[in-house]
Amino acid sequence: MEIDWASIQKKWTTRWNENHLFDTNPDVSKPKFYITVAYPYPNSPQHIGHGRTYTLADVHARYKRMQGYNVLLPMAFHYTGTPILAISKRIVEQDSNLIDTFIEIYKVSPEKLKEFSNPLTIAQYFHNEIKSGMIDIGYSIDWRREFTTIDPKYSSFIQWQFRKLKELKYITRGSHPVGWCPKDGNPVGQHDTIGDIEPEIGEYVLIKFRFNSSIIPTATLRPETVFGVTNLWINPNKTYVSAKIDKESWIISENTVEKLRFQGRSVNIQKVFLGKELIGKFAENVATKSKIPILPASFVDSNNGTGVVMSVPAHAPYDYQGLEDLKKSDSLGEYDSLRETVLSINPISLIQSANYGDIPAIDIIKKLNITDQSDPNLEEATSTLYSHEFHAGLMKENTNSYSGLSVSVARDKVKEDFLRKGQVDIIFEIFNTPVKCRCGAECVVKLFENQWFINYGDIDWKNKVRHTIENMRFYPEEMKPEFEYTVGWLREKACARKSGLGTILPWDKEWIIESLSDSVLYMAYYTISRHLNNTGSSTKLNDNFFNYIFLGSGKPAEISREVNIDVKSLKDMRQEFLYFYPLDVRHSGRDLVPNHLTFFIFNHTAIFPEEHRPRSIVVNGSVLMNGKKMSKSFGNIIPLKSAIKKYGADPLRLAIMATAELLQDADMSLNLIQTFKDRLERIYAFTEYVLTLDKSKIEHVFSIEDRWIMSRLQNIIYQTTEAMEKMRVREAIHHAIYVLDADIAKYQKMISTDRGKRLSAIAQVLREIVETRIKLIAPFAPFISEELWEKISKSGFIFTASWPQVDKSRIDQNAEIGEELVSSLLSDTLNISKVTKINPKKIVYYISANWKWKGYLLALKLAKEDNLSVSELIKQILEGSNKHQIKEKVDFAKKTVDNISTMPTDLLNKRLKIGIIDELSILKEFLDYCIQETQAEILVFNEDDPLKYDPQNKSNQAKPYRPSIFIEES
Repeated sequence: MEIDWASIQKKWTTRWNENHLFDTNPDVSKPKFYITVAYPYPNSPQHIGHGRTYTLADVHARYKRMQGYNVLLPMAFHYTGTPILAISKRIVEQDSNLIDTFIEIYKVSPEKLKEFSNPLTIAQYFHNEIKSGMIDIGYSIDWRREFTTIDPKYSSFIQWQFRKLKELKYITRGSHPVGWCPKDGNPVGQHDTIGDIEPEIGEYVLIKFRFNSSIIPTATLRPETVFGVTNLWINPNKTYVSAKIDKESWIISENTVEKLRFQGRSVNIQKVFLGKELIGKFAENVATKSKIPILPASFVDSNNGTGVVMSVPAHAPYDYQGLEDLKKSDSLGEYDSLRETVLSINPISLIQSANYGDIPAIDIIKKLNITDQSDPNLEEATSTLYSHEFHAGLMKENTNSYSGLSVSVARDKVKEDFLRKGQVDIIFEIFNTPVKCRCGAECVVKLFENQWFINYGDIDWKNKVRHTIENMRFYPEEMKPEFEYTVGWLREKACARKSGLGTILPWDKEWIIESLSDSVLYMAYYTISRHLNNTGSSTKLNDNFFNYIFLGSGKPAEISREVNIDVKSLKDMRQEFLYFYPLDVRHSGRDLVPNHLTFFIFNHTAIFPEEHRPRSIVVNGSVLMNGKKMSKSFGNIIPLKSAIKKYGADPLRLAIMATAELLQDADMSLNLIQTFKDRLERIYAFTEYVLTLDKSKIEHVFSIEDRWIMSRLQNIIYQTTEAMEKMRVREAIHHAIYVLDADIAKYQKMISTDRGKRLSAIAQVLREIVETRIKLIAPFAPFISEELWEKISKSGFIFTASWPQVDKSRIDQNAEIGEELVSSLLSDTLNISKVTKINPKKIVYYISANWKWKGYLLALKLAKEDNLSVSELIKQILEGSNKHQIKEKVDFAKKTVDNISTMPTDLLNKRLKIGIIDELSILKEFLDYCIQETQAEILVFNEDDPLKYDPQNKSNQAKPYRPSIFIEES
């Protein structure tokens, strides 16, 4: 049937709003559950891809409400930073690509677009657009707490936070490398770049190879391998320069010049030339004093490092393969005179480690079947070998004083010693290049002088954060090491810039606090924002106010006079913070682990006592559309509001949630949304059908089919709840929709023969199933759940109802085992009929004799004790046997051991616990169903029954859980 989704959505959105259903205040009669999710940037409308994180948070919130929690899910908007300014600037500059995107994809009218020269107009437009979409899709948000990050009261909160960090000496000023936009003249972070890419700044060690009176610096991440360098690589077709770098003469690629200047080096170019001028000449290795040739390599990227690469073929797969390729005939081309030099080069082994021979690069190249330097497996070979040697390698005797050290120790020691001697230098690089600012310029590393930094490299602070992490939960659990790893490598982070929207740095008015640094503690602000939103503009918040609210220090009466807020309101805010804090769960995307999410833990650890630090984090992957990343270039960006209008909110929510578990990328498609739309409409129609059934006569005796479906329902409740507790929402949807649908379909087949006789009982069963299913799907599909809840005449909202609980009295293992037995038996019967091409007239099932059941249980017991063998089982089951039974029992023992030896442990334990099942009674109870499925006469006998019908002596083939089958043709 066709559902009017728009009408249902409007109806329930209005009712939720009128009843303030999601306005959450402290309620000491209930346990609280506080959830937050990243507030959005209002620089574009939300599209389907954005919906995953927010929908997941809302599903979580709705689930916890039904469990009886007082749930708070607030929302705000992040105006801070340069993204909105960059858009405004590009519109003023008549950027045709951006204008087309806004008009064609984002559906902004050309008239409205003219107003976008004002950045705040852009922010306010998309703020309203995003909020409207969040309401349309049914997010259960307390909108009374809404704010923007440029609101004056919020800015006061951020300034308080920064003064706290400065008091703790976590904010420093100095020269540090930052991602930098050369066009805007600003540090850049994730939210300032196209595609929200955080510039990953890493440090290269520059080994200074001597070349006449000059230096050829090579960039490396493995300075300890300098003892194994056999040659240098240079790109003969790229431009290089000879330049005065501070007080030294260096030879570097032309691309390196500006990098060095941005990093505070004085660069004076003396000569420009092609790399081919250096090919065939020799440099001196500062570590070994050996002369090494400079060889041609087109694979050298002149934009990476210094454009010169040192070659360590024993331990670098790329270098080894490069040399091997160069040794091939005709590969040297115009440099053929170097053939003898190239052929004479042999790898120098420096590092020994388990599982690898003298030349590890050869071992891994052979293992991965790499044949030339264009093979993509070289990347895997490199990362695998580098990681292995770092963690398990020891330096050999030819590394002088570093002999015997682990690679992990030697790396830092070589760097420190060579730095002290002036034999190496440092250069910083963006490792995940290219990273582009939202203005379009490619970002670089700048050594920023007199910049303000948050010192996430502080060792004491890191240790406190590790303690916080140890006491937190992460969903999924495998994310915890990723956070621990991030804590390990984090260093100083620029926390202010000189342009953009945001909060003024309180002690240095020239600076504005950058967008990531003002978005790591706002979860605390939400707890009081509804109060602050109701205070007048005359309120001027100060540090005393925030110290009282969040840390409990100070006297309310004095603070009341200072900030013009009455004492009762101050105490209410303090109590509200204490009620909701700590934050129970933070939802966010995996891409924010290396920055925002870890900063969030750092800043909470710095400012709040242990009892107010976050309890858990849920991390999810991205959303793909038909297997591709959502991108304007692929034409697959669909605004959230457009998708809701076309398909309905509930189908969209389910499609977003159902394709993947947390860390997997969810692969969406419009067909999938339509599939869920159809399925929800079938659930709606089925519910209406069940409501037509007469249940006026209360039944107290239920058939085995009834008992089976009710037992299965308890299992589905259990499985769905377990999945939700672990935030495995795909699994929860699978049980609540797919598995339950399959069980309902099977139940309807089972009862089709006696529906008329037991209509009232069936109505009772189906009514309970329908009611339970509405609850189970409510967090995922709230609109249709509310509509169906009302249809089945339930009072109140679905989210004031309780989440289903497992009723242990309804669990009927015999009924479930019986259904499994019957389903398996029917499947075997139909297969035999198909293979033999027999059209059954009569089917006879034979149940195992009692001695077989005892032998089977004995075998299970022996297997559990890890003592199962054919000889042991035969020995025990032959006791007291007649001679004519020996062969039969030996054959049974052999087959039973074969069967049980491969049985999963959980099934073995289950069957051992259940013991002997009455297969005869079970089959007789399901007899009508079996007759209906086979359209044949069915007889059931115990194989020991002297009166059994057994014309082909099939009965002795019966085994526990596998009755034997005889089919008589019509």
